[in-house]
Formats: sequence, structure tokens, C-alpha cells
Amino acid sequence: MALNSLRDRVRAAVTPAAPTGGTVQELAEDVQSGPSERMHEAARGEAGPVTDHAAAWLARYADEFTKALPSHMDAGAFLAAVRTILPDLVQCTPASLLQALLACARFGLLPDGRHAVITREGSIASFVPMAQGYVELMYRSGRVGSVHVGMIHEADEWSYEPTAPAPADFVHKPAVALPKAQRGPVILAYAFCWMTSGARSQVIVLSREDAEEIRDEYSVAYQRAKEAGRTDSFWHTDFDRMWAKSALRRLHKVVPLSAELVALEKADDAGDAGEVQVIHAPADDVQLLADAVAAHQAAEASQEPSAAPVSARLMRKQPRRTSREGRKQERARSSRDAARRDQPKHLARKGRRKGRR
Repeated sequence: MALNSLRDRVRAAVTPAAPTGGTVQELAEDVQSGPSERMHEAARGEAGPVTDHAAAWLARYADEFTKALPSHMDAGAFLAAVRTILPDLVQCTPASLLQALLACARFGLLPDGRHAVITREGSIASFVPMAQGYVELMYRSGRVGSVHVGMIHEADEWSYEPTAPAPADFVHKPAVALPKAQRGPVILAYAFCWMTSGARSQVIVLSREDAEEIRDEYSVAYQRAKEAGRTDSFWHTDFDRMWAKSALRRLHKVVPLSAELVALEKADDAGDAGEVQVIHAPADDVQLLADAVAAHQAAEASQEPSAAPVSARLMRKQPRRTSREGRKQERARSSRDAARRDQPKHLARKGRRKGRR
């Protein structure tokens, strides 16, 4: 994939290089460096030798995952979750799998199916944040006290009156006493939150038709699957969860967003479009990125010998160039100024008054 911007090239420079050919399963056999003990222990499981080889290959990047994870997340829990999903991802290209896992790690989300999922489309792995992942980052922002996301079934008792004052504007009483079959199909998804200030956000309500319109208009992954005659996109396999996630994302339009939440939405959209996601994830070291930018600019300058001397000349203060007559006038003006400074003050004032007459 071409790196078209300086930011892309810097990200590539600070991210460990990964083989781009073949799959994880094929390249895992070539591991020569010893894996870290933590990842090696995670690789000893019941999933078979293929997953063991893949885990051993990924162990070469265990330090990068540890650096990427925020301080509140345990690296062992993250690696254990990765170990669980590896059997379904061994046919992915190493580069796509690494960037998906690093993006997941930098956002501090577990790829456990609830907070985030690592999907495979062909040989490309993608990071997909789920509804619980969005909720986690909303709590992390410090502005949100509680988040409510729900699905209304046909037999549930509910009312929605947007013009009424909160919390009377929305009521949902699930018919939990009924068997699931008798509650009927889901008819609405909703989301709202209470802020730490005590205020309640607007309630977002989405019908099935609303969810289908969002899917058809915005989900590139769904369109690719549909065009290829496949039914393996998340909108195909887990419509209700994507429906609830869509309600939660619509909620972001009516509540204050942290920079991390904005970045998560961008990474989510990039993955759906089949683009690189890790460049949208929070940088683990801002100073490291700044240093990398400076180093990259210096490296580019060294490849263009004529650029540096010209820039250096332009940065130096250039002397004023004047004609011979101009230089004479300048010297005369300097002499008059010096003589005026040497005069007594009363004579200098008298000279100025005389000049005005």
C-alpha cells in the first residue's frame, strides 16, 4: 500500500516492519527469534500447532503490544484474548493482522467479541469496535456518568414523547416475564446517557428501517459482500448488534466527544472501507512521533542535495545591497545623526526649530 502522506510514512517508520507476502500460517514456520515467555505460555493450548506457530510469530511483536496498551489494561489479558481468536485469523496477511491488533491495543479494547472484534475478509484482518467498546471510551472520557443502550421487542411496554421533559420523554419496560419467543421481534433500538453534570442527553431511537438505511448508505463492507454474493459481513451475521451500535454512534452527535472517541469512529470507518486503521489510533508516545517526523524530514532533505543549501541561504539574513550613490547618502546621514547627538540639547532644539521655519 502506497504511503501518500508524511503522516503515513512516519507511522510506517515507527511501526515494526512486517512481512507482506503470504499468510501468518505460512510465515509462522520461519520464526527464528525466541518468543517472549508470556506469549509463549499463551501459545500452549488446545487449539493445535497452527495457532501455536501463529502465536509464536506474533510474539516477535509482543513488546509493541505492551507499549501500545494504555496503563490501565493488563497485557496478559490482551494477549490471552488474542490467543483465543488466532485460529480464525491464521489465513490473514501478517501486515493486516498486526495493524488491526495494534489499533485495538492502542484504544485499550479487548478483542473479546464484546468490546472489539478482529474480523477477516479474505486475507485481510480488520479491527471492529463493538457497542461495548464505544461505551467503554465514553466512560473513559470522564464526561459521561452512565450509558444506556437497549432493544425494544414487540411485546414490551414503551413510550416515546420527545417534547416531554426528561426522563418522562422516554419509558421502556421490557416484558422480561414472558418467554423470549413471546416477546416478539425487535422493533426499535435506542441509546441515551446521563452526564456527570446530572443532565440527560437526547434519546436516540432507530427503527429497523433506519438501521437498514444506515447499513446501505455507509457500510462499505456490507456492499462488498453483497456484490460478491457473500453473507459474511457483520450486518449479515449480527444485524441486531450493528443496529444497537448504530444507535450508539448516533448518540455521539448529541453528547460531548473526547478526542479518543472521534479517533475510534475514524478507525471504525477506515476498517469498514478496507483502509489502514492504526494511523487513527492514539499515539503511544507523542514525543516519539514528533521525533520521527523530524527524522523523516531530515531523511527526505538528505535525498535532495540542492534543497538544504537553498533553505540554509534563505534562512540567513542577507545584507542590503545599495548603489555607490546610495552608500554615500547613507554615510552622510549617519554623520549628521552622530553630530546631532554630540550637540548640547539647547542647540539641537534650536536647530530643529530653525529647520521647521
